[in-house]
Amino acid sequence: MFNNRAKSFVTIMVVVALSALLLRLAIHRIIVYKIQQNQSLAQVNLKLFSTAMENYAKDNKNVYPASVDLLIKHDPVYLEKDYLAATSVQGYEYDCQRLDDTGYNCTASPVNCQLTGKMVYTVSTGGLIMAESCDKK
Repeated sequence: MFNNRAKSFVTIMVVVALSALLLRLAIHRIIVYKIQQNQSLAQVNLKLFSTAMENYAKDNKNVYPASVDLLIKHDPVYLEKDYLAATSVQGYEYDCQRLDDTGYNCTASPVNCQLTGKMVYTVSTGGLIMAESCDKK
């Protein structure tokens, strides 16, 4: 009788260990998927911002807007949302180091490197998006 209880206990422990392993793998996959989703959205948002800036410049004799407000409050509206004013969007923060009538240089950086994103994206005048690991910044 003691032997059957020991076998049952070992069986339960093996099932618990396998369940924990499968749960860990599932959580890891979810985190990786979420990071990839955040990075894709950051690239899309920078591309939207860049396209709005370029379209504004085309319509205004190659003069870029000096603020995002000109893109949002202009008629026609060039950009639906002010990404610079938001604290973060899907794990990324947006900032423009240069935003004047001659051009722009803006970045999307993960709020927490390696947890909300692994790459820092930069877009500059002309719409070229570059990526760099957030570990390097």
